[in-house]
Amino acid sequence: MSDSTNPVIDRQEDYPVEFAFLFADWLGKPAWMWLGFLAIVVALLVFDLGVLHRDHREIEVRESLVLSSGYIGLGLAFGGLVWWQLGAEAGMNYVTGFVVEKTLALDNVFVIALIFSFFAVPRKYQHRVLFWGILGVIVLRAIMIGVGAMLVAEFSWVLYIFAAFLIFTGIKMLWIGDKDPEIGNNPVISFLKSRFKVTDEHHGPHFFVRKPDPRTGKTVRFMTPLFMALVMVEIADVIFAVDSVPAIFAITTDPFIVYTSNIFAILGLRALYFALAAMIHRFQHLKPALAIVLVFIGGKVFVADLLGLEKFPAALSLGITFAIIAGGIVWSIVRTRSQPRAIGDVPHP
Repeated sequence: MSDSTNPVIDRQEDYPVEFAFLFADWLGKPAWMWLGFLAIVVALLVFDLGVLHRDHREIEVRESLVLSSGYIGLGLAFGGLVWWQLGAEAGMNYVTGFVVEKTLALDNVFVIALIFSFFAVPRKYQHRVLFWGILGVIVLRAIMIGVGAMLVAEFSWVLYIFAAFLIFTGIKMLWIGDKDPEIGNNPVISFLKSRFKVTDEHHGPHFFVRKPDPRTGKTVRFMTPLFMALVMVEIADVIFAVDSVPAIFAITTDPFIVYTSNIFAILGLRALYFALAAMIHRFQHLKPALAIVLVFIGGKVFVADLLGLEKFPAALSLGITFAIIAGGIVWSIVRTRSQPRAIGDVPHP
């Protein structure tokens, strides 16, 4: 399903026949749009790992902010392309999805900081975990969004289930609140430790090392705490995707806009993590705003039906979402201006 159409993307007859595959339909959009997006993502990842962070080192707050600004700029520029190719409604839906995903992911930063603290991941290796984690995110989100798109296309009532789930989740966040997860009691950690050999200490940037087994003396492969942290980061993303994927589908059912806005928001979040981790205590009171956003996004699906609208106006949705999030950020910063850090620095090696 597409938010709008634009003849710019449909002029297949203007190109040689050997390029016909570029106009093949992939989930409602021509292949060249998907391939172009994937090329941008791959180029960014190669530039990040091969140029910016070839060596393992700590990423300072200033560098984090500069990189994040660049990613946000690229994400919004891509939104401009979406606007140009698919129309104003699609462009506004992309920006709304981008802003919602970026903000909901702030909760993920809290959990990642706890994971790094629990496993005592040295700061200079944290980027390595986040980099490989984003590769898993790209695949996992593609699967979840692909399944969601097929369900919505085949059974339109699934969208109402997504909307009801968002309302329920938002109300739960408002009235019950969320406690910090107890990383040490996670069953995944217990499972990994019971099924695999795990070292007690870090071995530099390595996820696995070969060393003598204390019981047999044979050299075997051991899993390091760095890999355990990577597994937990991936699981955390899956859990948070349960909220964010239905949220974006309640904004638009176009798989291209859903996926691209999600991935651009997450790419930028990885760069922003190191700055956010240093001032994470300033966002302690943002959660009520996130809860209200979820309730609003879920509720507007039902409101549109009650008002006899095909869709809730995209411009109004973007404006209300931005206002709620901006208000929550300002309120949280004001409330925490005299508070100390809530989460300590991750220990240095």
